[in-house]
Order: sequence, then C-alpha cells, then structure tokens
Amino acid sequence: MKAIKADPLQSKWFKTKLLLRSSFIKRYIPDTRRFSKSNLEQMIYSYGMIYVKPERGTYGNGVIRAERGERGGFTYQYEETVRQFDTFEAFHKSLAKKAGRKKYLIQKGIHLLKHNSRRFDIRVMVQVSPKGALEATGIIGRLGHPRKIVTNYHSGGKPMAIETLLQSHLSPHRLAQLTEELNTLGVRMAAHMQKTYPKIHQIGVDVGLDRSLIPWIIEVNMMPDPYIFNQLKNKSMYKKVMRYRRAQLKKTQ
Repeated sequence: MKAIKADPLQSKWFKTKLLLRSSFIKRYIPDTRRFSKSNLEQMIYSYGMIYVKPERGTYGNGVIRAERGERGGFTYQYEETVRQFDTFEAFHKSLAKKAGRKKYLIQKGIHLLKHNSRRFDIRVMVQVSPKGALEATGIIGRLGHPRKIVTNYHSGGKPMAIETLLQSHLSPHRLAQLTEELNTLGVRMAAHMQKTYPKIHQIGVDVGLDRSLIPWIIEVNMMPDPYIFNQLKNKSMYKKVMRYRRAQLKKTQ
C-alpha cells in the first residue's frame, strides 16, 4: 500500500521558510525556529516571552505561551493552566515532555494589543476572484477568550469588526492606512506562495499588532474558516467571501 504524502503546506515551518524567501514579507515574520533546548534557551532569554506551537495543527490547539520572570524563574500557559518553574532545566523538561514526539516550533512572542483587557489579532482573507485575480475579500478581528492565550473562534475567541477593536488605538485615518497595508500584505503573500504552488486559491493570514502598532504575521491558514465573517453585523464581507468561495468550488468540480 502506497503511503500518502503529507501536504507540506500544512507545516508551519515549511510555510515560514517559503515566506522568508520574499524580502518584502520577511520583515513581518517574527523570529521562528525549530524547538530544541538550545533554541528555547536563546529565545526565552532574548525575548522574555515566546510561543511554543506544534508544527502541524489547527484552531490554536497545542499552543503554549512561555515567559521568563523579571526576578528569574519561568512560567508557561497551556489553555487555562499556568505552570511555574524555578530553573530553566525544569522548564525545558516540562515543555519537552508536553511536546513528546511531535515537532514543535518556537516563535518570538508578540505582546498583542488588547480590547477590554483581552488580547486580539486580525484575520485577513485572500481569495482568487471569479475573474482569476487575487483579492483581499475580508478583514476581521478575533478577540481572545479572557482566560486563554489564543484568539481562535474554536477556542472561545470572538470575531469582531476591527473598527471596534482598534478605535481606542488608532485614528480613523490611520485605521484606513493599516487596513490597506494588511490587505496588500495578504495579497502579496498569496502571490508569493502561488509561484511555488499555483493551485492556491485562498489563504487566511493571522496578523498580530504589537504595542507600537507594528504588524507581525502569526500564522498562515490554507483552509480559512469563511463563516467567522457571518458574525459581523455588516454582512457585505461575508457575502463576498462566500460568493468567491462558491465560484472557486464550481471551477474545481
């Protein structure tokens, strides 16, 4: 029986390396490395806060937020459980045990902006239009569950209009500029990936804004959930996303 080959685009590590080939996109990608004891030590001491995430996986499953205390010691949070360690050795041992035989990555932590004391990030939807051109069709905020570290809808996150989430952080004019920047980034990412994988017809780009309002690419999803846009009061984005989705499905039938 012939073994089924794993899709490389399901690997976060593979997608990161692919995107790093673009000098334009590269500046938006936080330092990301394979999980190892030496990488963990270097990154936790360099950045103070990191994310440890499975190389393959969806919906934020398995993501861990780890921090180094100002007075020493280490902590990490997985789902709603927080663990503390006095030494790096104990910290590493616990994380390695949690990872098991699965491949994990370490990513520089981004201190995300907050709304009502809850972290949020932004999802940019890019699709191939019925005419065959790449287009940013939707942009939406994802407000994290108050006790969790991920913002995914499936983990208790709440989809919201970015205008609501960013109104206390940005002027309307700056918000319009940021929206255009993120839409452009999404389209350029999809175009760059299409050079290697021409059949890509949609991506969902998860972007985190740090406290200086600098955007960082957290993840690229090859099968983005279109239904989160239906959570918005204004249904225009949802209708467009679904219209493009149906047109693409017809082409592939």
